[in-house]
Amino acid sequence: MNKFDDQATKSLLDKNLITENQYQEISAYRNLNIFSLNAELKLFLYLSVLLFTSGIGILIYNNIDSIGHIAILSLLLIVIGVCFYYCFKNSKGFQKQETTFEHPVVEYLALAASILTCIFIGYLQFQYKPFGTHHGLATLIPTVVSFFCAYYFDNKSVLTIAITGLAAYVGLSVTPQDLLNNINFHQDQTLSYSAITLGVLLILWTIYSKRIQLKTHFSIIYFTFALHIISIATISSLLDYFENGIWFLFLVVLAASSFYFYKISHELKAISLYVFMIIYAYIGVNIFLIRILDKINFSDVWVLLIMILPIYFIGSIILFIKLIKTFNKEIAA
Repeated sequence: MNKFDDQATKSLLDKNLITENQYQEISAYRNLNIFSLNAELKLFLYLSVLLFTSGIGILIYNNIDSIGHIAILSLLLIVIGVCFYYCFKNSKGFQKQETTFEHPVVEYLALAASILTCIFIGYLQFQYKPFGTHHGLATLIPTVVSFFCAYYFDNKSVLTIAITGLAAYVGLSVTPQDLLNNINFHQDQTLSYSAITLGVLLILWTIYSKRIQLKTHFSIIYFTFALHIISIATISSLLDYFENGIWFLFLVVLAASSFYFYKISHELKAISLYVFMIIYAYIGVNIFLIRILDKINFSDVWVLLIMILPIYFIGSIILFIKLIKTFNKEIAA
């Protein structure tokens, strides 16, 4: 038993939260140095799903002419059917609260089935175009399937696929690199509004789900997507639309978003939300300051500004570290 565990257990004894006999039993158990392989096994299962679905994609790409489209689609459909059959057979059915399964494989087979469904629908649309020119349906159908699987099988990984598909359906890429490099996003101002609207809808759905006690443990995922989508959309718009007078609207949205997620991060005790909220707010503030300074003639004091710049960044780093430490103390209290 390491020193930290020993001190923690000793403090419980000192506070009379456990008896001397319980303290001795805990110490004896920890001295056995037994550890669980649960996390490692789940990691290997997760990697197996990713490698298997990636292998299916590579197989299709390398042998698309020799195997044949019907054979590939049939194989995909059979594998999807087997995965869903096992999942439904061993699941407890839909429950509003967090669900645990006796068979941990169910979680990963549901993930595999959802990914393969996306591959199947995408390949079917690409090759045979059953939806015609309505390419959005090819995105919407696997998205609906993923949402169903996420809630029915209580699967957070599938939920991330579903939200990503929903974002793609409205024309967004939800990774920061893709979103900032998306030409349509920069050229089409309505896409900024769509991104912000999607983020707000995710927040509203999370609030409603909490009210009716529907999978409340999904909240962190919805809030994470909402934070990234709203923040990246507003920051990108601050960079692109500063000259036409609507930049202030996006600045207000970013400020409101930062304040809201500041509260939510404390409520959920989620340091990931808190850290990204600070980063996005810091980027927004710096864009605003640079834009304002660019409008003012500082030709006589540029040397002074350059000298102050290192102090500003060092101070920002120190403030960031202090904020993280303060947050950790608050959530630990």
